[in-house]
Amino acid sequence: MPETPIYLILLGPPMSGKGTQAARLSRLLGVPQVSSGDLFRDNIKNQTELGRKAKAYIDRGDLVPDEITIGMVAQRLSQPDCAGGALLDGFPRTIPQAEELDQILSDLGASLTGVLSVGVPENVLVDRASGRRICRSCGKSYHLTFNPPEREGLCDVDEGELYQRKDDLPETVRQRLAVYQQQTSPLSKYYLDRGLLREVNGDQPIEDVAADIARVVNQL
Repeated sequence: MPETPIYLILLGPPMSGKGTQAARLSRLLGVPQVSSGDLFRDNIKNQTELGRKAKAYIDRGDLVPDEITIGMVAQRLSQPDCAGGALLDGFPRTIPQAEELDQILSDLGASLTGVLSVGVPENVLVDRASGRRICRSCGKSYHLTFNPPEREGLCDVDEGELYQRKDDLPETVRQRLAVYQQQTSPLSKYYLDRGLLREVNGDQPIEDVAADIARVVNQL
């Protein structure tokens, strides 16, 4: 655990490798990775009050209100294992959420240490996504360029059929990236104006990205 609590946000578009880097950085710093996706799954699975409220919106096909997401984050950051800091992944997504995070940390007697933004060119992100294939049977993930199966179209584990998710079609990926850009551009500027944003080149090998992130964190 760091001597001084360290609270970081990791930003990055789909297929940027942000999730991989968040997990590595969490281990390096010895602080928990707080993922908004995991929070939703855990709260719904454990049928907490917030989980039940979130599920009601999800089941109706509605967006979960900010207050529920913020409530989950506040509860998680108040737990003892976050006393030395936390790495936030997937939250905040908007300026109102960022302002609420400031208040949550302030209530804990803490403040945001920095924001790391993993940048990758759009064409690279599209190529990464469009090469992904998933086993229909076991769900194992492959990539036609970076991690191909031993036999074309078949899973190495159970010989299940490999398929391409609709989310990974080039046109869908570009749509997802456009939404991400629309959401996070104001957020990036918000943190840039406060002197908290640090950019990292995500268009390089995983180990090199991790080394760059570690250098940036050491300078915060």
